[in-house]
Amino acid sequence: MELLPLLTVLLLAHALVYLGWTAAARRRQSRCYLLDYVCHKPGDGRKMSTETSGAMIQRNKRLGLPDYRFLLRVIVGSGIGEHTYCPRSILEGREESPALRDALDEMDAFLDDAVAALFARTGVAPRDVGVHVLNVSMLSPAPSLASRAVRRYGLLDDVPAYNLTGMGCSAGLVALDLARNKLRASARPLVALVVSSESIAPNWYSGTDKSMMLANCLFRSGGAAVLLSNDPAHRRRAKMELGCLVRAHTGASDDAHGCATQREDAEGRVGISLSKALPKAAVRAFTDNLPRLAPRVLPVSELARFLYRRLLAHLHPAGGNKQAPRVNFKAGVEHFCLHPGGTAVIEAVKQSLGLDDGDVEPARMTLHRWGNTSASSLWYVLSYMEAKGRLKKGDRVLMLTFGSGFKCNSCVWEVTGDMADKGAWADCIDTYPPESLANPYMDKFGWINDVEGDSLISLG
Repeated sequence: MELLPLLTVLLLAHALVYLGWTAAARRRQSRCYLLDYVCHKPGDGRKMSTETSGAMIQRNKRLGLPDYRFLLRVIVGSGIGEHTYCPRSILEGREESPALRDALDEMDAFLDDAVAALFARTGVAPRDVGVHVLNVSMLSPAPSLASRAVRRYGLLDDVPAYNLTGMGCSAGLVALDLARNKLRASARPLVALVVSSESIAPNWYSGTDKSMMLANCLFRSGGAAVLLSNDPAHRRRAKMELGCLVRAHTGASDDAHGCATQREDAEGRVGISLSKALPKAAVRAFTDNLPRLAPRVLPVSELARFLYRRLLAHLHPAGGNKQAPRVNFKAGVEHFCLHPGGTAVIEAVKQSLGLDDGDVEPARMTLHRWGNTSASSLWYVLSYMEAKGRLKKGDRVLMLTFGSGFKCNSCVWEVTGDMADKGAWADCIDTYPPESLANPYMDKFGWINDVEGDSLISLG
């Protein structure tokens, strides 16, 4: 063979080998591994007990007996227990006039605890972080909170830092999606720091609009810090690997867009309004998300079974079984990490997916112990499963969350490592689930329902 054709063949062969190696390397580095995560546990001095709640409600002189009865009914049915947390500004009676300092102190307490603990546990140094994503919906100072974290921990000057706001309880998976995409796009191994929390201090509502009083009964302080990696060398030490992530956003609908909004009431007081259109918006977003998720996680046999039963129901609509066929997600998922947005949200998802009490136990227990900590809630639910020793290698975990906009986001993880850390649940996991989830509000304040008239009263 002549020299020129031979060189051409060798160069082509080399190019093909290089391209194949590069493609394989990119596939390896397109993986997204969960190295570890830490859920924030505020100090006991920030716990919001029945007595604390009663004193706070009593301070609001705008409330009358109908408002007390409404709050009692909501709190009793909220599923929240005695050990959730709130900012110090509320405990100190400054909920009507919070300062920016109060909001930043709440964030700093979280960052100083969870992020520092995450670096210590993983052995990852702050300067090893190649991507940083932070989401806090209801606080957007300048410099941003993401910049605050960069400064606090001395991240590299060229680290891409993203600050997400206004995206509600579903922002945790939005942040995860952004971090995953950055890891996928990188031609080199990277570690991503994802931080999720919510700012309660400046967003406590002190008016009398019932749609805005609901948020006070559900949302509590918390947060989670997560380290992700695309480095194949980290697979052996990772806890889980991300499979797929699906996002649905129905914000083009007026009802969906406006069902969970920050607004002013008739007297100019700002708060989060949760309208009666929210359940319908959640169902629509949920319905949009699941058909896109199912083919990615379920075996062909389950999809075929569902299609067969659906076709049968269509051909024989007058059959004795009037229940519409539904997909059995248990055929592709062992654990369900559901957003603890409230008892009604958990129950609705349970019914829609055909789950049992054991499947939704982690979400219910998280709501009871921590309340709704917004975008970080899913990590407390996952931590409950881990603390109970339920996550085994090869198990798949479905995360499902809802948020303003209106959004429904989901993802599936596969457990790849040992998961036996008790995390934020360490001091109480053995007491869960308790014999009863009933809180003591009715025992202490049930007499309100026996008072006649609508005059102002004392809760003391």
